[in-house]
Amino acid sequence: MLIERVVAPYFETNCWILAPESGQECVIVDPGIGKPDLVKNVKDKLESHNLKPIAVLITHGHLDHFFSVFPLTKEIPMQTYITKTDRFLLENPMGALDKGGVSEQILEAFGAKNLKEPADVVELEDFSKLVLADLNMEVVFAPGHTKGSVMFTVDDAHLISGDVLFAGSIGRTDLPTGSAQDMKKTLRERILTLPDHLNVLPGHGGQTTIGTERVRNPYLQNDFLNQSGW
Repeated sequence: MLIERVVAPYFETNCWILAPESGQECVIVDPGIGKPDLVKNVKDKLESHNLKPIAVLITHGHLDHFFSVFPLTKEIPMQTYITKTDRFLLENPMGALDKGGVSEQILEAFGAKNLKEPADVVELEDFSKLVLADLNMEVVFAPGHTKGSVMFTVDDAHLISGDVLFAGSIGRTDLPTGSAQDMKKTLRERILTLPDHLNVLPGHGGQTTIGTERVRNPYLQNDFLNQSGW
């Protein structure tokens, strides 16, 4: 499988590009923030491997993960996949950000006051199966970072984890629609139940594996998962 990454210049969000191999169809995950957007960066990577994108997957509705989805799908028509719960954030990112202060300043700085939803949006269903670009995917809802956070297993080999799981850490839960209780449930029931061999493609930072995180990630240990008050 071909796995490429475009790291957005703002917030260092990973935009993953997955395809069976060069010269074939591909999917794009979480096109983030660039100025004016991330479209050129993504297109350069696509052209370097002669790839044809057919879908964009959005792991959750934080602006740093979908900022460029509208201009990208306008230039290259394709479907956008997101959960119903987070779909409203495509047009109203402040629904999952703290009002006032830094968040609103960021929106203004990046010209994100008048965001539009892509033309062709597909709402994901928990544990549904997708075949996109000849890749076999399973949808795994994973609330906690946002209420509508979602992960994807790919060909029983990779996990697109968004901001649920990182190498050595997990996503924050203190923003609107986030929930520490939901995150702990997700970690117990949706992360720790996955097989060790899965290669993890996170929303930020480098790749890891479920097996590595099961042993080394402090947030996957019983002393954290069983404590109250987090």
